[in-house]
Amino acid sequence: MTAQDGGGLDREILRLGAVVVIGSIMAILDATIVNVAIPTLGRDFHTSISTIQWVMTGYLLAFASVIPLTGWAGERFGAKRVWIASLAVFMAGSALAGSAWSITALIVFRVIQGFGGGLLMPVGQTILARAAGPQRIGRVMSVVGVPMLLGPVFGPVIGGAIVDQISWRWIFFVNLPIGLLAIFLAWRLLPKAAPRFGERLDVRGLALLSPGLAIFVYGMSEAGASGGFGAGRALAGIAIGLALVALFVWHAWLRGRAALIDVSLFARRAFAAAAGTNLLVGIALFGALILLPLYYQLVRGESPLATGLLLMPHGLGAALAMPIAGRMTDEIGARLVIPFGIVLALVGTLAFTQVGANSSYAFLVGSLFVIGLGLGTTIVPSMAVAYQAVPREAVAQATSTINVIQRIAGSVGTALLAVVLQRSIATSLPGHVGGIGALASLSQKGRAQVAPALADAFGTAFWVAFGLVIAALIPALFLPRIRSYGGAPSAPGPEATSLWTVRRRSRAG
Repeated sequence: MTAQDGGGLDREILRLGAVVVIGSIMAILDATIVNVAIPTLGRDFHTSISTIQWVMTGYLLAFASVIPLTGWAGERFGAKRVWIASLAVFMAGSALAGSAWSITALIVFRVIQGFGGGLLMPVGQTILARAAGPQRIGRVMSVVGVPMLLGPVFGPVIGGAIVDQISWRWIFFVNLPIGLLAIFLAWRLLPKAAPRFGERLDVRGLALLSPGLAIFVYGMSEAGASGGFGAGRALAGIAIGLALVALFVWHAWLRGRAALIDVSLFARRAFAAAAGTNLLVGIALFGALILLPLYYQLVRGESPLATGLLLMPHGLGAALAMPIAGRMTDEIGARLVIPFGIVLALVGTLAFTQVGANSSYAFLVGSLFVIGLGLGTTIVPSMAVAYQAVPREAVAQATSTINVIQRIAGSVGTALLAVVLQRSIATSLPGHVGGIGALASLSQKGRAQVAPALADAFGTAFWVAFGLVIAALIPALFLPRIRSYGGAPSAPGPEATSLWTVRRRSRAG
């Protein structure tokens, strides 16, 4: 069966998927493993939540800054070469992060990790999307997504065990043997593609977009460090970052398909709705992942290993929902599937807004499982409909764009909820000083005294996440009722003559 058929997934696609998963799962594992080590890092490096969150935010930000290069680099050097080179950079960053001697060094080395990991997922997804064709992209993404979601399932447990029994440094060193295996398999199994020298890199677009993203997230982080969004450096960072991103959008609009990211894709309603859904759900749910480990360790006094076990239902729910949601998206379209997933995420997140110092673990575990179900029913189907909405020749650009949006969502969500949590803690515990390190070092008696007020601070942060999930319903309602691809896999969907095309033609004529 060829990639053009509408049936099941053939052996070649599954083999390519296995190679992509083995390489990409390291990047996912690293994000989830680090989550349970946040209090330990805060204590060892004597730093605050707003600083320690840069261990995650810097990693996600580096992801976002290199993803726009995906389309150009894959065409210029070949997807296989780019993928292997990215793995090598990621492994080098892992070795350096495990050897970090200060919080500043750790953040810098995490950025190096992000530069390598940022290209792994989009390049791998481009290879798979082209091999599968639009009719089967939902199933391909869900089949690949289930093993990749084993990262969120087992990552916190592995990380907790490593932090408890060995050292936090080994949460980075563990990537090295996996990376060597992934490089070997990629060299043997990934298809070769001849480099194409015709397309030039959009240097001006890169100079606008990547710094714009970095400065914006820096401003978000400064808001947390300085106590609010009214601080000068926070406002300046946010404003300058947004201005650079706006200039990039204008530049890309004029440059058209030769831009680093083809913004004309957003003129397709299905693509724009899928991108908006990804952004808002990602900010809410991925950002909330910084709150959960902190709640279990700071409020409930759990160990890193116990915290990892308590976080497992999130990944289990997503892994259970993804293959079902992927097939349903291929069969009945995303308009019915994704809003249902958002409602599930709302129910689970609402439960956490009521969190207290002695909330039932069964209640929390069940709510987290429901959030996972909602995430699995939302993120991958919205990615699938974005790929279905564009012609085959635009798949690489669409992949880059969706991955940039997801990384932005993760970094903004992490920074935003860290800001909200830190301000809520300052309000609930006005006399407290010392940041996360001091909270993590409290005795059992001291923790019991501050736990009710601290739990209220977490509840406030979860209310912000709940509001963002509600907002995701708006773009989800604009998703297509049926599958958005046309009869031929390589043909554009019914929206091929987009608003962008009409405007360009009118200006040219």
